[in-house]
Amino acid sequence: MCTGSCARFIGVSLYPLALTSIICNILLFFPGWDVKYAQDGHITEEVKYMGGLIGGGVMVLIPAIHIHLAGKNGCCANRCGMFLSIAFAAIGVAGALYSFVVAMLGLTNGPLCKVALIWLTPFKDREESYLNNKDSWFICTSPENIVEFNIALFSTLVAVSAVEVILCAIQMINGLFGCLCGTCKNGSKEVV
Repeated sequence: MCTGSCARFIGVSLYPLALTSIICNILLFFPGWDVKYAQDGHITEEVKYMGGLIGGGVMVLIPAIHIHLAGKNGCCANRCGMFLSIAFAAIGVAGALYSFVVAMLGLTNGPLCKVALIWLTPFKDREESYLNNKDSWFICTSPENIVEFNIALFSTLVAVSAVEVILCAIQMINGLFGCLCGTCKNGSKEVV
């Protein structure tokens, strides 16, 4: 595969991943599908870091656009464009890693929820993970199904950001080859 075609494939693949990351982060602001928790400030701390919105979303979406445009002709015709795609892919790696770390923290610490009459993060700093002990989830009384809600969305963010890191890292290598090699042969016509 030509380096430009690879860049185009990676750029197009990053679009839905970045969009998924943004949507997951926005949904995390509405636990129990209700606005009142966000208005009252009863949101899990890791949601406020906006790893999915900023890191896996915007910091991947902007590089995705440039990477896609660098390979738009389907062949590596622009050494400078491929060189810049390395830098943009590095920004994408940084953003996706930020999203990954924040999502892992969100999974590890668990949700902010109402336990009896107090809002707290009941699963934080426990020796045994709440993820393996579904019987302990009942202590969160409000918002309804908050543990499942957080696990589903933070797990999605972990998976999406891991794929984003891999794709952006591949583009860094691809961009290096495109920058060094410069051209692909299309039949007997060489593209410069």
